[in-house]
Amino acid sequence: MPTKPGDAQQDKTVELADRVPLGWREWAGLPELGINRVKAKVDTGARTSCLHTFRMEPYEQDGERRVKFWVHPVQNDLHEVIACDAAILDERMVTDSGGHQELRLVIQTTLQLGDSQWPVEVTLTNRDTMRFRMLIGRTALAGRGVVLPESSYLAGEPALRTSK
Repeated sequence: MPTKPGDAQQDKTVELADRVPLGWREWAGLPELGINRVKAKVDTGARTSCLHTFRMEPYEQDGERRVKFWVHPVQNDLHEVIACDAAILDERMVTDSGGHQELRLVIQTTLQLGDSQWPVEVTLTNRDTMRFRMLIGRTALAGRGVVLPESSYLAGEPALRTSK
């Protein structure tokens, strides 16, 4: 069916063309945290994105709440450790897929998928028993990505950048 300018279907097509195509799993980068590459599950069933951390130390500096945290970016590799530091944006009660509730710290950082990057909110939690060190939730993807659930790693590996 042909579309006319301003037609909702045509607007949707243009909007989808501007989005990053993603598979159900992707390589993600978190350059502000010094994490060049982490395997992430793209999870439209999760509202909030989350990142694995095995240790957290909240503190205050110049009146700002911050957190130091440590990440094993590779599943089953306890030798590679990345120490991170970020401002605490919020604390939220999050319900996981098993129905368990947990109060989590929330930070804002830059998410990089392939050549694209944008700011996202991420909760911090221990994901040692999970297959993916990071979940990318639907809030982080809204207006930015389109998920093709039959595919994987469509964005490729994050392009390493020297500037933020």
